[in-house]
Amino acid sequence: MTDGLKLNIVPFVSVDSMMKIVMGIGVERFLVDLAAYVEEDFRRWESFDKTPRIPSHSDDGVIELMPTSDGVLYGFKYVNGHPKNTRTGRQTVTAFGVLADMASGYPVLFTEMTILTALRTAATSAVAARHLAPRNARTMAIIGNGAQSEFQALAFKALLGVNRLRLYDIDPVATEKCARNLAGRGFEIIKAKSVEEAVEGAEIITTVTADKRNATILSDNLVGEGVHINAVGGDCPGKTELHRDILLRSKIFVEYPPQTRIEGEIQQLEPDHAVTELWQVMTGQVAGRESERQVTLFDSVGFAIEDFSALRFLRDQLEAFPFYEEIDLLADPDEPRDLFGMLLRSQK
Repeated sequence: MTDGLKLNIVPFVSVDSMMKIVMGIGVERFLVDLAAYVEEDFRRWESFDKTPRIPSHSDDGVIELMPTSDGVLYGFKYVNGHPKNTRTGRQTVTAFGVLADMASGYPVLFTEMTILTALRTAATSAVAARHLAPRNARTMAIIGNGAQSEFQALAFKALLGVNRLRLYDIDPVATEKCARNLAGRGFEIIKAKSVEEAVEGAEIITTVTADKRNATILSDNLVGEGVHINAVGGDCPGKTELHRDILLRSKIFVEYPPQTRIEGEIQQLEPDHAVTELWQVMTGQVAGRESERQVTLFDSVGFAIEDFSALRFLRDQLEAFPFYEEIDLLADPDEPRDLFGMLLRSQK
């Protein structure tokens, strides 16, 4: 993909190019193939540098950097979370990312990650559910029908065969939007009028709301035996979606405990409350779901390794789907030590 490019040229995938790549591959195929990269990287979890994301909080939201490396490649994502943005027609979450060669430090990919993050979040949720959800689960409730909801639905359909959706949002317009976008994609869809109605008969419950505060989107009495909860909305200190009692009777699975204890549902619990790292389940070191009656909870906050997987996957698609621009990003003087001379020659 980068063969023949000058050293100062970096492939850049714009929003328009990302949409062409996703639709060229097909959304469900993209999710399935991306999920394979996510699972591959979870299985080699110990080879990565790991640190909680680096946040800058304000009254309006948060801006974060999410870096990691496997020693060969380095990746980072810039991402924000500003729920009030929708009032002015802006996205709650936007992102861009970079993949770089560790040997030279040179970037090999620069890309939008607003769309890519939605896809990798959904792919990760579905990968986790393959290990944790009840066997042959087909019905999922989605509480919160905003920008992430359709991606979650399609990922669970593509990877687990979920084909019945029970949708609820405090804004009926969001539910109508979600149902309309998923029409004709193989789902039986019920537009619920309450959380209680949405979770009725659901084997999987996905919570994916945007409000940056402690909330009880899901109360304990609504969660029956054997349910898998895919808690996606938590992503910062002070924001929760589940009643604490749900956590106390669930087997909890997380990505990276030092980050999840700050940002996830488990911030409601004692710092030493037992949790299971998802990568250990994928490698067979510990058990996932242990019985049909057990309540499992994936306390998903999103971690940098998942973004690394997405960047790696995207890079590998560009040969077959060459939708990118070549941008002059890096100074590349004829003589590496003569950067000033390069500046002077620009006037000629």
